[in-house]
Amino acid sequence: MTTAPSAAPGPWNTTDIPDQSGRTAVVTGGNSGIGIATVEALAAAGAHVVLAVRDPERGEAAAMAVDGSVEVRRLDLADLASVREFAAGWKGDLDLLVNNAGVMNTPESHTKDGFETQFGTNHLGHFALTNLLLPHITDRVVTVSSEAHKKPGTPRIHFDNLNHSGEYEPRKAYSQSKLANLLFTLELQRRLAAAHSPVRALAAHPGWAVTNIQRHDGSALSRAIMRVVAQDNRAGALPSLYAAVRDLPGASFVGPSGRGEVRGAPTLVGRSAAASDPETARRLWAVSEELTGVTFPQVTATALGPQAV
Repeated sequence: MTTAPSAAPGPWNTTDIPDQSGRTAVVTGGNSGIGIATVEALAAAGAHVVLAVRDPERGEAAAMAVDGSVEVRRLDLADLASVREFAAGWKGDLDLLVNNAGVMNTPESHTKDGFETQFGTNHLGHFALTNLLLPHITDRVVTVSSEAHKKPGTPRIHFDNLNHSGEYEPRKAYSQSKLANLLFTLELQRRLAAAHSPVRALAAHPGWAVTNIQRHDGSALSRAIMRVVAQDNRAGALPSLYAAVRDLPGASFVGPSGRGEVRGAPTLVGRSAAASDPETARRLWAVSEELTGVTFPQVTATALGPQAV
């Protein structure tokens, strides 16, 4: 891959993405919000981008407006059979997987496999997808988390009640799923390094970005305020894109640089102590393997070409 020319001084943005020609990326939830902004930027830089979406008709409508090489494939992260079907249909190398899709603060419900919807979709679906695709991945996995992994209170993984049965609170369930995203990234990177794989696992969060993921969140007034204070989906996608193309250490976490990480140019950010605990990460991985029936695959330590910068 060629290196991008030196950019003019200023905050990092999509014009700083190096040439992505010859690369293939999968973006889950790529038909709207941060997902479509990620697709647009990668495709504009020359990548072939697959929109992995639950509703192919909506995916095709979104893809029609993208300038570049894109295609749409069906993927329902709330259905492990769909995840397996998507992965089984993949042929050839995959340079980049962006685990972007998610649901937020939903009413109590369950996936087709019986998992609490937010944990099942945001974490378990992506856990299974990543491990099933990993033999094809040549560069990196970027998983979108959230600052919600730090709140409300002190979020944790409820190993004794992952479905929050009998005590369901939408925000706590969402926080658990986003904490799980970071623990998954931590343990995935540890396993990749132990296998001497060149593939890297990274995480990102968009700050406060206005997308349709907040449709279950708060009152009409709070959503109106958010539209004034928050950044748009293209700005919200910048941390994911930064993690996708910059030469960063494995397990890095990228978010906005502004006060409170609400908005601003992408940069490396910190995570909670709970999200940095390797023992919890290992335990979550073991539980996730048991629940999904998907395990860490055999990966090879093949050399890659020049990295993005």
